[in-house]
Amino acid sequence: MSRKTDPRRDGAFKQPFLFRDAPRAMPARIPLQLRLDGDFGELYGRFGEAEAKEQAGRCLDCGNPYCSWKCPLHNAIPRWLELAREGRVVEAAELCHETNPLPEICGRVCPQDRLCEGSCTLDDGFGAVTIGAVEKYIVDRALAEGWRPSLAHAPRTGRRVAVVGAGPAGLSCADRLARAGIDAVVFDRYEQAGGLLQFGIPGFKLDKGVVALRREVLEGMGVEFRLGVEVGRDVTLDALLDDFDAVFLATGATRYTDGGLPGQELANVLPALPFLVQNGRVVTGADPAGRPIAGWEDRIELPDLRGRRVVVLGGGDTGMDCVRSAVRLGARSVQCVYRRDEANMPGSAREVANAREEGVQFLFNRQPLALLGDGAADDAAVRGVRVAQTVLGAPDARGRRLAEVVPGSEAVLDADVVIIAFGFQPDPPAWLAAHGVALDDAGRIATSGARGAFPFQTAHPRLFAGGDCVRGADLVVTAAFEGREAAVGIGRYLATLPARAVAGASAAA
Repeated sequence: MSRKTDPRRDGAFKQPFLFRDAPRAMPARIPLQLRLDGDFGELYGRFGEAEAKEQAGRCLDCGNPYCSWKCPLHNAIPRWLELAREGRVVEAAELCHETNPLPEICGRVCPQDRLCEGSCTLDDGFGAVTIGAVEKYIVDRALAEGWRPSLAHAPRTGRRVAVVGAGPAGLSCADRLARAGIDAVVFDRYEQAGGLLQFGIPGFKLDKGVVALRREVLEGMGVEFRLGVEVGRDVTLDALLDDFDAVFLATGATRYTDGGLPGQELANVLPALPFLVQNGRVVTGADPAGRPIAGWEDRIELPDLRGRRVVVLGGGDTGMDCVRSAVRLGARSVQCVYRRDEANMPGSAREVANAREEGVQFLFNRQPLALLGDGAADDAAVRGVRVAQTVLGAPDARGRRLAEVVPGSEAVLDADVVIIAFGFQPDPPAWLAAHGVALDDAGRIATSGARGAFPFQTAHPRLFAGGDCVRGADLVVTAAFEGREAAVGIGRYLATLPARAVAGASAAA
C-alpha cells in the first residue's frame, strides 16, 4: 500500500515508524529575493492540516520525553503532538496552554534547536520532530476557529494585582492570575503591549499581529492594560501598593553591555536594542512624527543603511536579529564579529543558517579592540573596527573557554555602521530601594526563586519579580516560565491573608 493511500496516515491510530518514511520538514519560507528586497514578514509560513498531522505523527512518544524535560516550561509535547495528529486541535491548544501562557509565540521565537528539538530522540539521524512549527499550527488554528481559554472554573477572588511590564514575563503572570480568579492590571511605559515581543524581536521572526491577538485574548480573560504609563513617573509604587493587593515586577533587562570599546561615541555606532526597537516602530508604522509618547526616551534616529557596510559585534540571538534586519534594510554588506568559534556561539544555529543564506559574513575568533573614526570632529563617523584574531584558552568560571588575543594579528574591518550586541543587563528602577527590595551582586532583583515559600517573592512581601530583571537577559520561554511561577507564588501568598486586608495597607506591611 502506498503512503498516499495508507489510511493510518489520516487518523485514527498511529503509524509507529512514520519517521522512517516521512522526513522532517519545516513550513515553506519567504523566497530569498523577497528577504533581500526588504520583506519583514515572518520567514516561515504555517503548516496545513495534512503537513501538521504528518510531522506530529513522527513523534516516538518516548517513555521519558527528553523534549519536555529540556523545555523550561516542561510542556506536554508528546501529548499535544498526538492530539494534533488525531486532528483534535482545540484539545491540543488547551493542553498547550496548561503549561505555556504564550504557546503561539514560543512556537515562533524559541530556539528549538537548542531546547526541545535538540533533545528529540530522532535528532540523531532521522531529524527531530518539528515541534515548534506544530505548536504554532495548533494554537494559530484554534484561535482562528474562535477558541479562547475558559475561565469557567476560576471564580473571582476579589483580589487585584498590578503587573509592571507587558513583556513575556508580565503577560504570562497576568494570564495565570486571571486563571486563578485574580484581577490583573498590566502597566507598561511603551505604547503597545508585548515589550521586546513587540519591539525587540523583528517581524521576520514574530509577526506583530500575533502579539496583538495575544493581548486580545488576555483582555477577553479580564486582563486590563494601561499602556504609555511608566511606574515611578506617571504613577508611584506607593500608589500601586495602596490600590492593589500585590505587585509583580517584570521590568526586563534593557541596559546594554557596551564592552568599553574606544570610539563608541562616534556617529553611526548603535546599541542593538534601540536599533531593533526603533526599526520595529518604523516597520510596523508605529512611528508618529512629532507626537511625544511615554517610553520613547530610548528613541534613536536610524541611519540609512542602504548601500552601507554594516558590522555587528556579538554572536547571540540579538546579534542575529540585527544582522538579518540590516540585510532587509538594504545594507551593501553585513559582517558579524564574534570572539569565539562557531561551536561556542550562543545564537541559535537555525538563525545563523538563515543569516548565512541571506548573505551575512561571519568572522569567528575575532576580538573587537576599538572603533575608528573618519576624523577628529565632534560629529566624526565610524569608518572601521580594529579586531584581533583569538584562540580559545582555559574555561572561565562559567565553564566557557576564554578567547585569548593572538599577538600581532590585528586588522581593520571597514564599516559605515557598527551595531553593538554584546548583551543586556537588568536596570532595576531606583525607587525599589525605598521599599526594601534587594539586588544581587549582578544588579538583578533578588527573589525567593521558583522553589521559595512564595515563589519569586522579594524582600518586600507584597512585591514579586520575575523574568529578565531577576534572571538576567535570557529567552522568552524562561521569562514565560518565571511569570507563570510568580503568579503561583502570588496566589499562595494572597490566600494566606484575611479577605481584603491588604489593599490600602502601608508599603511596610
